[in-house]
Amino acid sequence: MASVVKTVRGIARESPDFQEERGAKMINDRSQHGSDFITRRESGWLIRWLSAGLLAIAAAACATVPVLEEVKIPVYPPAPALPRFVYERTLTGSGDVMVETSGDRFRRFATGEQIRGKAFSKPFDIEVRHGRIYLSDTVSRRVHMLDLNEKSYVEIGVNGNGRLVKPLGLALDDAGRLYVCDGSAKRVVIFNRDGKFLGAVGGEEMLERPTGVAVDPDGSRIFVVDTGGVDSQNHRVRIFDQEGRHLGDIGERGSAEGEFNLPLNAAMGADHNLRVLDTGNFRVQSFSPELKVNNTFGKPGRYAGDFSHARGIAMDADSRIYVADTGFGNVQIFTSDGSVLLSIGERSETPGPGNFILPAGVSVDLDGRIYVVDQFYSKIDVFRPAFLPEDWPAGRDYHLTAGYSFELIDEAEARNVLAPGGED
Repeated sequence: MASVVKTVRGIARESPDFQEERGAKMINDRSQHGSDFITRRESGWLIRWLSAGLLAIAAAACATVPVLEEVKIPVYPPAPALPRFVYERTLTGSGDVMVETSGDRFRRFATGEQIRGKAFSKPFDIEVRHGRIYLSDTVSRRVHMLDLNEKSYVEIGVNGNGRLVKPLGLALDDAGRLYVCDGSAKRVVIFNRDGKFLGAVGGEEMLERPTGVAVDPDGSRIFVVDTGGVDSQNHRVRIFDQEGRHLGDIGERGSAEGEFNLPLNAAMGADHNLRVLDTGNFRVQSFSPELKVNNTFGKPGRYAGDFSHARGIAMDADSRIYVADTGFGNVQIFTSDGSVLLSIGERSETPGPGNFILPAGVSVDLDGRIYVVDQFYSKIDVFRPAFLPEDWPAGRDYHLTAGYSFELIDEAEARNVLAPGGED
């Protein structure tokens, strides 16, 4: 599942001059503020003693810490297949994106302090656009906004009319408006791209158990996934406009085409088709802009393309479909018509890159990077298309850059791969 792609080298240590200077300052502070008197001769002896001790510790560290260390970076699919995606990084809080000053770095070096910031508590869903991440958190009752390019962090929904109680599913429209499904308040709250409250739709009289949301690219229709319950027939998708007017519904409880059993989330594709994650029926249903069923795929099972407990769904700019499944502990990628391509991640009780226990949300930015939320590990794992350079700016659309294209490399297996245009 992993390939060796880089090495880490080097050990940080203090110079003897710096150690002696720091030791002298400590002794001087004690002679001024403590009850014991230390003579200059004793101070010099103590400085030399401390310096010798620190140097001995550093030497011991050099003897026990390996100078050359291999770091295994997961790639998908694993060798010998051609890699499509490479694990890039893990985010666990605001400290992973905010700019750290030289003073902050020195303090952490001197004290052993960890990077400060707001950690994720129990993240649920995610939306990413142009390197700006929106992450719902059901325990801290807010949406974390992290901008990878601006190196900034904002908390959304913590006060006022837009206060959130239990934020679940998220969606974005082309204007950058953020839609947050609040499961406890039974409404969808709308914010601008910077987190300013704009309005809300739904309410207790309209929604029974809302969990997910999707939206037309222009924001004209808001699709709210109303999961329902064991004793309810209201397993449906309710449709509202920006003013909160109820425009209609899709489905009811059942297993027939166009019906749902405990639907959890939905995603709108670039092809303007709505995909609904029909979790209880182990399938994804696709609806045309006229809200007619035009495709269904998935079944219960334990093989590629099957579903166990699907919880998150997303679509990329080319209408490929990404489904996070807590039963499998991975994300499966499908073509727009439902043919399985590959999976990313694996179920593991050992924390690490690409290891998941409760993957919930998934999102794909315009640069093809995949962002996967795991509730158990309270993290976001980021996976970069294998063709994309490591320093490619977050969210820059590769479609707009000459030399990059989407290629079909194996028609027999109907497997798609992202690769630099013009290369075999």
